Amino acid sequence: MLVLGIETSCDETAAAVVSDRAPRIHANLVLSQLAEHRPYGGVVPEIAARAHLDHLDGLIARALDEAGIGVDALDAVAATGGPGLIGGVIVGVMAAKAMALARGVPFIAVNHLEGHALTVRLEHDVPFPFLLLLVSGGHCQLLVAEGIGRYRRLGTTIDDAAGEAFDKGAKLLGLGFPGGPAIERAAREGNPAHFDLPRPMIGRAGADFSFSGLKTALAQRVAALGSPEPADTADLAAALQEAIGDCLIDRTRHALGMCKSVRHLVAAGGVAANLRLRARLEALAAESELTFVAPSPKLCTDNGAMIGWAGIERLREGLIDGLDFAPRPRWPLDPKAPRAAGAGVKA
Repeated sequence: MLVLGIETSCDETAAAVVSDRAPRIHANLVLSQLAEHRPYGGVVPEIAARAHLDHLDGLIARALDEAGIGVDALDAVAATGGPGLIGGVIVGVMAAKAMALARGVPFIAVNHLEGHALTVRLEHDVPFPFLLLLVSGGHCQLLVAEGIGRYRRLGTTIDDAAGEAFDKGAKLLGLGFPGGPAIERAAREGNPAHFDLPRPMIGRAGADFSFSGLKTALAQRVAALGSPEPADTADLAAALQEAIGDCLIDRTRHALGMCKSVRHLVAAGGVAANLRLRARLEALAAESELTFVAPSPKLCTDNGAMIGWAGIERLREGLIDGLDFAPRPRWPLDPKAPRAAGAGVKA
């Protein structure tokens, strides 16, 4: 099977061609909008949607050309159907529907979070069930992946996601956008023990997260310093990275105690590209006699290959969508899970 994957849920316009033989990525193109959003220190939804509209058609054409195929070779077209910034999601879904209709092939609406969840199976032989730490700019959850379309949530953030804490932390420290890579670079030169930052939720029952208080504490440290020296900035970046990591490790350890049937610990999402976090998760998995697996760092951030692969996994199960599918700004992987207590939680 050859499937075109389209991703437009946030600030990357992405298109990829993926096949189930081997499996293989034939083309995986991502057009970043960093330059457009950098002046604002974060993603502006209207700017993102317009950029997707301007560039998606050309990117799809380039992906097909790089894969060495024409539209008539496709067996299905998959696109992110949500959750995400609704303007961008609409752009990708409408393009995918049009191509599927014109070609007479299935259209598959992929949950963006399931795209991240299944990416590891594109590169590694990871059977179900597995424990998934899904951690990105908009999402922070622990789930048991039981099968295609079947996820049981063990914990989620009650306020902000870990990736948002990285982004806001980098903005406070004047390190630019996106925050995750900027914090990781600065932290290499810093001492994480120089500044004391809180670890919200550590030691509490369950597997929920909270990062709002950590962001506030960092803002207070920066305000107290006035204009931090470069050494202070590096130390604060290291302290923030370590605090976020401590929270993620503690909550994941609790989740492991809540599910005894898994043999693999999987990390996915943009924050899973952080090398310090990956090393700590690998050590935690070893403690529990599990295997830690994560996608290649380039496949942790939003991309079309993860959507194309999720499309293949769903197509195998006969899970296709009608052309009346409505894009969704919210789309929880576990619809039965109660909404977290805090305001602003991303489902």
